[in-house]
Amino acid sequence: MANECGARPSLPVAADTQSLTHCTKCHGVIVSLMEQYSQSLDGIFQALADPTRRAVIARLGRGPASISELAGPFDMALPSFLKHIRQLEDSGWIRTVKRGRVRTCTIDKGRFAEVDGWLCEQRALWEGRLDRLEKLVTAPEQQET
Repeated sequence: MANECGARPSLPVAADTQSLTHCTKCHGVIVSLMEQYSQSLDGIFQALADPTRRAVIARLGRGPASISELAGPFDMALPSFLKHIRQLEDSGWIRTVKRGRVRTCTIDKGRFAEVDGWLCEQRALWEGRLDRLEKLVTAPEQQET
């Protein structure tokens, strides 16, 4: 089932939640989704918290690269850089494959879909709240005229 912005959530959603705009009706479902996403998203966002790892993700967005190619622009020892690679791999952002003596990294697009689904649900939640706030704020002005 696609949500309002067209993304399919990566976690199961109850069948009765066709729209997230009815906050009172869906509040429990939204809270439940946030709890389900929490464990997965913690690792995803923690991996992105470091500028080195974000730069690696940005570079892999242009295509696969070897560890040595990825490590080149950074002023750090290879073992330290490998810790960053390991964290990106453990969080699911990248995959590595070893062929001979070369380990090649590729980006895993599934994590982007998971983050996009969560962000889309948050956007729908907050847009609904802001729409209700706008109605509340502008309602007295309309009654006075």
